[in-house]
Amino acid sequence: MTQTELRTETIQTALSLFKWFHRHPELALNEFETTKKIKEVLQSHRIDLLPNPLKTGVFAKIGGKKPGPLIALRADIDALPIDEESGLSYASETPNRMHACGHDFHLTNLLATAIELKKIEHQLDGTVLLIFQPAEEAEHGAEKVVNTGLLTGVEAIFGLHVNPELPTGVIGVKVGNFNAAVDRIFVTFHGKGTHAAHPESGNDVIVATGEFIVSAQSIVSRNISPFEPSVVSITHIESGNTWNVLPNSSLLEGTVRSFDSQVRAKIKERLQELADGIAAANGITNQFRWVDGAPAVVNDLRLTKIVERVAKKQGFEVTELDPSMGGEDFSCYQQIIPGTFFNVGVGCAHPVHNSKFKVDPEAFKTSIPLFVALVKAYFEGSASDGQTILS
Repeated sequence: MTQTELRTETIQTALSLFKWFHRHPELALNEFETTKKIKEVLQSHRIDLLPNPLKTGVFAKIGGKKPGPLIALRADIDALPIDEESGLSYASETPNRMHACGHDFHLTNLLATAIELKKIEHQLDGTVLLIFQPAEEAEHGAEKVVNTGLLTGVEAIFGLHVNPELPTGVIGVKVGNFNAAVDRIFVTFHGKGTHAAHPESGNDVIVATGEFIVSAQSIVSRNISPFEPSVVSITHIESGNTWNVLPNSSLLEGTVRSFDSQVRAKIKERLQELADGIAAANGITNQFRWVDGAPAVVNDLRLTKIVERVAKKQGFEVTELDPSMGGEDFSCYQQIIPGTFFNVGVGCAHPVHNSKFKVDPEAFKTSIPLFVALVKAYFEGSASDGQTILS
């Protein structure tokens, strides 16, 4: 099949599937109809499904007819609890459910890639593992996939994400730091409530809360090197219920973003110290809780260069991206195998997680041929001891 033919027959198939998935968004670990549809498409093209101990998501494989390496392609499949306001003719049919992060594009891209790879299965010098991952937005989906043991023997993994800030079809790459680690913090201060006119009769958690908020901002500026990107944001505060009473307790919630594991540990340590010190200074008690999220996405040099070289060879525009403090659980795969995560532009005026976000389907004309070409290039390079990959 020529590239021109691919951009008609397969692109039309992709567009039809994409609209179906966009109309039927499902939240993390509840992607039951999405899972069913993915299986139907794969089985209709005689693509082998693999056992899946998880309730949702799909694993499949193509190749293995000839000896060669095992590599993986990953797409996420869950949606967000957002009421869609995109104005699309194929908008979500479910209230408070929307594919506002492009996962419908990601999974459709992988399905179309699978269809194309199946056509040349006997030519592949290796095996491709297809991962349709549930629960990227919540519930630690990638970690659940890793824990199945499915990736045993996989030597490389590729994944992509839509980028509304890039023109349609432009590929964005970055060696090294790509997405930050994502952690959550909870701090609760417990004091003694009293009448606001007599603060000396109690222990004021409001003052302690304010001190913590201000002091937490000094961690990045005073305890972390300016050459190590990191963010501490307090995003949620609850305390009191009226104007003339000092409350008994206060709750703060926030997020920490970082790339380096030592920086991550240092921020955690300092936040705990601040909470303890401020509580002691104000004669109150505190509870500090840190919730680990996905680690940082750190792209493998060799695999990122493959993406860049293959994209340019296909005639696509490639740009180098800046690291993002946003998170992505693709990083969980990178903890055990080399991987690279890249972007494809979808030319949208609204950011992801916005009710008006929408993808330009023309981007499939870049993403599908690129995914197919990446698989072929990797296998060809492996067969020639890496000379093709690195040339």
